[in-house]
Amino acid sequence: MSDTAITMMPNPVRTSSVENPADILGFAIEAAQHSGAALATLVEIRGGAARALGAHVAVASDGRFCGYVSGGCVEAAVAAEALQAITDGRDRMVKFGEGSPFFDITLPCGGGITIAIHVLRSTDVLDDTLKELACRRSVALAYRPELQRLIPLDKVPLRPGWRGKDFISVYRPKTRVVISGQVGEAEAVRRLAEASGYVVDVVDPKATSQTIAIDAFTAVALLHHDLDLEEILLIKALASPAFYIGAMGSTRTHRRRIDRLQSIGVSSEAFDRIKAPIGLFGPTRESASLALSVLADIAAARLENFG
Repeated sequence: MSDTAITMMPNPVRTSSVENPADILGFAIEAAQHSGAALATLVEIRGGAARALGAHVAVASDGRFCGYVSGGCVEAAVAAEALQAITDGRDRMVKFGEGSPFFDITLPCGGGITIAIHVLRSTDVLDDTLKELACRRSVALAYRPELQRLIPLDKVPLRPGWRGKDFISVYRPKTRVVISGQVGEAEAVRRLAEASGYVVDVVDPKATSQTIAIDAFTAVALLHHDLDLEEILLIKALASPAFYIGAMGSTRTHRRRIDRLQSIGVSSEAFDRIKAPIGLFGPTRESASLALSVLADIAAARLENFG
């Protein structure tokens, strides 16, 4: 990189702390359509790392960037490399940490990472990706370095990573949390779920005609003290592909719940999906602790199921 190029290029400036891939892709699309952009992707981890394979940083040609590929220690350097790639009009692979030529840039974990920087020449593939995610469908894109292209895939693998000469990025819909329960507990879980960036639906147990969307990326939290009030939503959740179904109540209450389900013909395989008592830790005696316990349990289940 020449001194002239360094002087002329803008300084990288972080514009937000967003981590949701859809937000990062949206930033990349907006920047590419206005003045040019690059999408940097974590494609290799050597040792430890603060982010998972497939993590992104989007960089605008004016120096603005968002996203993370580390704990925050190399993002500005990644953005600087992306700005040079935009100027050159060529993709590039850059190493940081272990095995990197940048001796003054180290990772606290002691490992190393490789970043693929792709200059966006078209946003069509990313536009389509965001449309699919908005419809709550998973998407996979293959980055082929030799062609400097992003290619949509028909089949979405479980995890991102290299498949031959292609690096596969996997995008999944945001977690939706469907909540039904006592006002205090339900409100506490709602507030924390929204603060965590989840899509939240609060269900009125007495509104039997209410339409409830439960897909494979949905967690259902039943926070009732009355088994009658949870029954309609619980049966719907058990018939759905929801990745998490949790219900409040003691071990004795849960035995009563199972007896009720068995009496109406629900199979043991179905009610074995219920996490009861709900939450990662317990028992809790106030709504804030319950909300932390429930959301931590949902986050752990999402990670186990989808990475």
